[in-house]
Amino acid sequence: MANRPALSTARGGEIYVWDGIGDSLSLLDVVHANQFEGQSFDRTLIEQTEVNFYRGAPPKWLNFHISELEAGRAPFIKRDGYETLKSQIQQSRTVPGISTVKLFHQPGCGGTTMAMQVLWDLRKTFRCAVLTSSTSDITNVATQVVSLFTAGSRGHQNTVLLLVNDEQKLEDLQETIMKTIAEQEIVTHMPVVTLLSCVRKDVVLQNDQVVLKAELSDTEKQKFNEKMEELREKYGDNYEQFHGFSIMQTNFSQAYIEQACTVFSPVQKANRPLKNQLVAFLCLLNTYVPGSYLLESQCLDFLKHEDGSLEHEMEPFSHLMITFQQDERSEKKVRMVHRLLAKHCTELMAEGGVTRSDTARNFLNNFCRNEVPSFLLGFVKDMLTKREINQEEKEEKFSRLILDIKDNAQSASVLKVASKKFDQNPFFPQALARFSYIEQKHYNLAEMWAKRAKERDPKNSFVADTLGQVYKNHLKNHLMNQGSTATPREILQLAEKAIEAFKLEEQLAEEEQGEDMREDGTAKISHVFNSRGQFGYLQVCVTLYDLLVRHNELWRCVLTKKVSMCSVLQLLGDNKLYRFNDLINSLRDEVERKGDFFEKYLTYSKPNMEKDDPDYISRDTEYCYRKYVGDSAPRHIHPNGAKLIQKLEQSLPDRRELLSYLVRDYTESELKEVTTRWKRSSSITDSVNDMLADFIQKMPLSQVDAPELHMLALLLCWPENEDRCVSDLSQLIGLMHSSYEHVYKKYFRSRYLLPLFFIGQGQDLNRIVHREQLEQSEETPHESNAWRNESIFRNPKVQARLLRVEGVVRNYRVYAAVGGKEIEVDANRRNSLWKQRQVSFYLGFTIRGPVAFDIQTKTTKTGSATASGQHSVDQHGTAQMNDVSNPGAPTDGL
Repeated sequence: MANRPALSTARGGEIYVWDGIGDSLSLLDVVHANQFEGQSFDRTLIEQTEVNFYRGAPPKWLNFHISELEAGRAPFIKRDGYETLKSQIQQSRTVPGISTVKLFHQPGCGGTTMAMQVLWDLRKTFRCAVLTSSTSDITNVATQVVSLFTAGSRGHQNTVLLLVNDEQKLEDLQETIMKTIAEQEIVTHMPVVTLLSCVRKDVVLQNDQVVLKAELSDTEKQKFNEKMEELREKYGDNYEQFHGFSIMQTNFSQAYIEQACTVFSPVQKANRPLKNQLVAFLCLLNTYVPGSYLLESQCLDFLKHEDGSLEHEMEPFSHLMITFQQDERSEKKVRMVHRLLAKHCTELMAEGGVTRSDTARNFLNNFCRNEVPSFLLGFVKDMLTKREINQEEKEEKFSRLILDIKDNAQSASVLKVASKKFDQNPFFPQALARFSYIEQKHYNLAEMWAKRAKERDPKNSFVADTLGQVYKNHLKNHLMNQGSTATPREILQLAEKAIEAFKLEEQLAEEEQGEDMREDGTAKISHVFNSRGQFGYLQVCVTLYDLLVRHNELWRCVLTKKVSMCSVLQLLGDNKLYRFNDLINSLRDEVERKGDFFEKYLTYSKPNMEKDDPDYISRDTEYCYRKYVGDSAPRHIHPNGAKLIQKLEQSLPDRRELLSYLVRDYTESELKEVTTRWKRSSSITDSVNDMLADFIQKMPLSQVDAPELHMLALLLCWPENEDRCVSDLSQLIGLMHSSYEHVYKKYFRSRYLLPLFFIGQGQDLNRIVHREQLEQSEETPHESNAWRNESIFRNPKVQARLLRVEGVVRNYRVYAAVGGKEIEVDANRRNSLWKQRQVSFYLGFTIRGPVAFDIQTKTTKTGSATASGQHSVDQHGTAQMNDVSNPGAPTDGL
């Protein structure tokens, strides 16, 4: 049995089910619990595998096995972050459901090796695997992860430890795994998967995650020196080519790197041999796209030696290159042995006259001659268009290569070659258009390339955005110059182009449903709604307003529609401006509409649980609104109590506005003022009661009614105690969900829905607590991730304001107990739904419907509750946690 692939179980045993499921796990490289046990290997294979790794090839599972074969050898080097990373992963088994552990590492410092090493060492505790393909097919990935978790009978399930290199899709992957578990009605009392996210970054900021940098501690230096002595003794002169190891052993010494690269001096610019060109290509790729490679067959074809030995053909550069094969089925790949070597060689060639732009153009024109495989197109796209996050945590304007070329004409030339070479790809001309208007101020050229990008992907709103940005920046950066002599007609002509471009972008964004947004070569799906068109429109309107008012103060009245343009054409000095009459008449209403959009967009949602929208969006939106609509802020942005009272006294002609006013950002004092005036004024009370009576009489609402109305219905109908329920709450919630799907889903599909209200301790409308009242509590400073970790509910003042609702978690859903019925609600933290139990929680309302916050397990001893998902879980959870860590412990439900 030992020769058959085995999977570990939670009890610490092994099961042999691989023959039945192995073929279905095509996206996972699974490390078996008994990997290589009982197998014998040819000595030559062992030595070649070890030599390749220390030269600079990616690690294989066999490398870790080899390190355990011979007694007396220095152990496989564990960098300082190893134990911390391993401990965090093991600790994740105390958290139900799905956990994420992140490792941030600089390229070339051994991050991937350390992550794989942890998987190898935990293979008998977890079911360890590496995600080998893109996470674009998240549904299939989730299905395979769940299959690996459930392999064997129910008593043999075990937590999966999955190494993932795509940080962008972690949340989607978690959601999809949980959905798959629920759909398959799988019952489990243990964590399902721990996602080990290996994040490669040039700039690594210190945080609470494990961070690995290109710098050794004294302890690490000693370990590397001991290993160096062993390798020297074992491999003799061959050790001189162990550059991948030696760069780290010398603490990433620049002197060592320079010595290893002397073969590149002097550099010959003209009449370079093909092998010199090929090594330049590899250096450029490996410098700017970590993890990139070329196929050996491609390299031999370029050298016109299809059957030769690449190592022989590439002398004297061979010792700086490595050819490796990840598995028997894959083609051999070629790359430089270390990124720092590739970077220094690229710099040497640039100093010798073979510039980065020369190499990039040569690579595009001569290496990418025929049909380019998708993986190589992906590398080229990253090299020329991927924008990194800098130390200020802001996105760079262009790719690192484009920035490093440091010659605008040459940078533009490289992007132009790529645009023509890949004549169906929209992203190269898009990057060229951006470079043309940002760096070169060549607005006509930028317009041409932006239009070409748009022609290649006419339905992509993000591509269409570039044309609007070209016009907007032309208007702002050129015509706004104090010395500009542009006439109102010229200003309006350019503004009209920008406005039409952004309106088209908005239209395209409205039509996009997410699944069609696939990037050429990488098959990534954009799941975000593109709001740049609306925001770009507002920015153009601000610039247009300032430019025209600078010419003539009369424009202030025209643009705000206080006077018609036709009535003052003579005073404006140009009768031909009449052709812009329709545009001018549309501006104020469009600004108001878009201001309302962003007010809801920013009030109802945020990018994700941990991140807020940039402040400039609300600031610039309000600034534009003030110019066109009035001196006060938009009616939905920071209103005051007096204004609400006025509306209430007027019986709110638009009755849908009642909730719209309630959800805005009131201060607590304003809410008290409104409540007091409301109670004291019989006219207000009668007006509101009449309105509410009419509203309730109309119920139940239909799904075509606004989500705000549905929220109002739920708030009014939610019973004040658990013994009375006069409405079918499940029906109301279902209708609200349908209304949300119809009105807001496409805008908020990737965003976190913020709670707007909570059910509090008071009576009638006083029990409705606005989110802002909780966030503005003295003892609860606002945190961007306050809703993710639910820390806001640890505040005694918040606890005193809110009412805990009784409920139950069952089948990965949470239900509120209301009037003897169970009403399903959403969960703010879905990781709270893994264990079936009695619970209590705070009930909040998003624009989609009711949500359970701070779900806690009810205990029978004291009537208190224990936070679900925390380390101090209830007795059942503790027993399960002990069972996982102690294979001999009795189990419950395994």
